[in-house]
Amino acid sequence: MTEQEINRAIQYVTAATSYGRDTVAEILRTGLSELSVLSSQSTRRFEREDLLGYLCQWTMKRTGHPEPLVREVLDGAGRWLDEVATTLAQRREEQAKAGDDDEAGAASA
Repeated sequence: MTEQEINRAIQYVTAATSYGRDTVAEILRTGLSELSVLSSQSTRRFEREDLLGYLCQWTMKRTGHPEPLVREVLDGAGRWLDEVATTLAQRREEQAKAGDDDEAGAASA
């Protein structure tokens, strides 16, 4: 996600909830950061609800905010979280395919 897209998500969630912009920004940036790390390190696919539950727990521990607050903010930014997860999964698949192509090329050389 670009900085502009992150700011748009923060603005949207701030307007849709009663939480301050700084709180929303901290929660979203923490959750998006962990989602990015998780997707780059894991080859496993997760169900959306399981992933959201994990992100909530992670974000609560990192920020110290209570679960209802974190869950509401992350739920409010659900479409952006889905977009990030989809984009990162596509990149991982492309990299895996490129790796398969490199191996096939090396085997025939």
